[in-house]
Amino acid sequence: MLRFVRHALPITLAATLVLGQSQTPVPKKQDDKNGKPGSSAVTINLDDSSKSEPIPEAIPLPDLTKRRPINDVTKMQLVQLFDAELVRVRKMLPLGNRNITITPDGAIRPGEARLHQMAENYGAVAKVGDMVKITSFVFKEKTVYLEINGGPKHKSKWYEHISISAAGGTTERPQDPNQAQPAGTCISLEFDRQVPKMTAAELRQLLSPVFDFGLKSAAQVASEALPPQIQEAVKKHEVLVGMNRDMVILVKDRPLQKIREKDEKGHEYEDWLYGQPPEEVVFVRFVGDEVVQVKTAKPGGDIVVKTQKEIEAGETAQRRTGVGHRRSKAAEPAANTRPAATPPLLDS
Repeated sequence: MLRFVRHALPITLAATLVLGQSQTPVPKKQDDKNGKPGSSAVTINLDDSSKSEPIPEAIPLPDLTKRRPINDVTKMQLVQLFDAELVRVRKMLPLGNRNITITPDGAIRPGEARLHQMAENYGAVAKVGDMVKITSFVFKEKTVYLEINGGPKHKSKWYEHISISAAGGTTERPQDPNQAQPAGTCISLEFDRQVPKMTAAELRQLLSPVFDFGLKSAAQVASEALPPQIQEAVKKHEVLVGMNRDMVILVKDRPLQKIREKDEKGHEYEDWLYGQPPEEVVFVRFVGDEVVQVKTAKPGGDIVVKTQKEIEAGETAQRRTGVGHRRSKAAEPAANTRPAATPPLLDS
């Protein structure tokens, strides 16, 4: 009986070593009386989803738990910024996985070894350094949910559900087996209680363990070609009187609300609204394609109105930068000008 127990332990450890299912470390045996080292075993656990690997570049944001919840206006602005953005990845992303999470302190679950194993088993969406596209960006109660390259689930097209009925019976569209496979994955940034209020730069910092946002967006490339005064306004997110619509979109992104009205003289104008009380609210008024008024309602109740033209976003600047380039009235044909007569066709 004693001999059976003595040999049962190595058999159990051997099974644990092969299967990798035990998460409890095996204690080493103490040295015997003669000073010879006792036998020991190493447990290998391939499923290291419970482990997390902080990345050195990730710097935790201060006082996240003390911040107010993120509001709907900020959510919408961040969705507009991050949705459809191209980024490079710092980690191997396995295909179709739904359990990749990032914590605010920079920890990633599952660990890197498990990510590589899943990529080998099921395929990889991207390897380290590859470029991917954020195809969905959603705020939930405690998480920020991102889908990469279409997400982990195949989304069927509307025409795939069409069936045609005729006298001979019903014909359904044949399904392509290749389309049934997912093409991407998803990642969740998880918070303890709620998603706190944050800026776009802070959100990029929280996502930096997995994503490298060093790529320049189209808006950044366009802004670098603008005159220095407008580049400075883009950095400060400040709308200047005299800007056109494309420049305002570079500065503040697309508005959450547009209002079209007429003034007391019957002239049409359009107001673009940014922000929501009790925070700062900005009204940008356009006449045609030009900003003629910027009204800012500050949280304390003060209202600042700008009507003096600050920049000249004329045809010369537009042609040089390529931003907001539109044909001027001088370039448009006059109403009473007839096109040149088409020469008659020669008789064959």
